[in-house]
Amino acid sequence: MGINFSLAVVVALVLASFLGVRAAGLNYFFGVTMPYIAIFAFLGGVVFRILKWARSPVPFCIPTTAGQQKSLSWIPHSKLDNPVTKTQVVGRMILEVLLFRSLFRNTKFETQKGPKVFYQWEKWLWFAGLAFHYCFLVILIRHLRFFTEPVPFFVHDIERLDGIFQVGLPGIYITDLIFMASVTYLLIRRLIIPQVRYISLPQDFFPLFLLLAIGTTGILTRYFIRVDLLKVKQLAMGLISFKPVVPEGIGVVFFIHLFLVSVLFAYFPFSKLMHAGGIFLSPTRNLPNDSRITRHVNPWNYPVKVHTYAQYEDHFREKMVEAGLPVEKELDEAAVTAEH
Repeated sequence: MGINFSLAVVVALVLASFLGVRAAGLNYFFGVTMPYIAIFAFLGGVVFRILKWARSPVPFCIPTTAGQQKSLSWIPHSKLDNPVTKTQVVGRMILEVLLFRSLFRNTKFETQKGPKVFYQWEKWLWFAGLAFHYCFLVILIRHLRFFTEPVPFFVHDIERLDGIFQVGLPGIYITDLIFMASVTYLLIRRLIIPQVRYISLPQDFFPLFLLLAIGTTGILTRYFIRVDLLKVKQLAMGLISFKPVVPEGIGVVFFIHLFLVSVLFAYFPFSKLMHAGGIFLSPTRNLPNDSRITRHVNPWNYPVKVHTYAQYEDHFREKMVEAGLPVEKELDEAAVTAEH
C-alpha cells in the first residue's frame, strides 16, 4: 500500500509538471513561483523544527551508549561510545555526522536451525547511506555554478575531480552514477527484506522515489535531452537576485526536474529527512554520560518533604541494632549527638 501510494504521488507530480508546462504553458509558475514557495517553506520549516526541538527540556541524562562507562581507573573507558566530557561528545558527534559511525557498527542477527542465533556482517547499508549523502552534497555544490558569477574555484575543482574519468561529451560525473546506485539499493533493500518492508510507511518510500525521479530527470537533461545551460543559468541568477525571468526554449524536462527539486525542498523540514538537523539536537547523542559524576535533577519536580537516610536511621536505629542491621551511628554515639 505504502509503495504504491508513494509511487503514484511521484508519477502524479511528474505528469502535473509535464502537462502544466507543455499543455498549459505554466513556465513561470513551475520556473519561478514553485521554487520561491519551496525555499520559503524549507527555511521556515527548518527554523520552526529547530526552535521546537531547542525548546524541549531535557531533564535527564539519556545518551545512547555502546561502550564501557567511565568507572574505576583500571577499567578501560570507551571515550567515543560512552563520552563523559564535552570534548568526547564533540568527537563522537564528528564521527557520527561525517562517517555515520553508529550505522557502521550495525550488525544483523537471525535464528537458524537449532535454534541458534547468528550475527552477520552488515556494512552495505552503511556504505550506501554514506555514498548517497556525500554524492548528494557534491551534486549540490556542483549546482552552485548556476547561482554564482563568477563561479567559485572550489566548484570547478570538484567538477574536475568528479568527472576525472572522461567518457564522451559531456563527461560523466561519478557522483551521478553512485547517487542513483545508492538510492536504488536503499529502495530495493526496503522492498525485499520482509522485516524492513513491514515497518516501512509511505513517508519512507516517497523520498526514495522522489530522489530517483530527480536523479533521472537530471541525467536526462545532461546526457540525453540537451538543455541550454546559459538559459538555465539566466533563470537561476534571476531567482537568486529576486529579478526572475523565464527564458524561452529551456525544455519541459528541465521544468520537471526543477519542480521535483522544489517539492523535495518544501517536503524536507516536515519529513524524516530532517534528521540532518535533528541529530545535533538529539539528547541521545549530544549529552555526556556523566550520571555517575553529576546529579541530574528533574526541573519539573515540585518541592516535596523528603525523608533522608539520616532521619530514617534516627527513627529506626534501635530496631535496626536489634535486628543486627549495620548503622552509621551506634546508639551511644547517637545519644551524645542528640544531647548536643
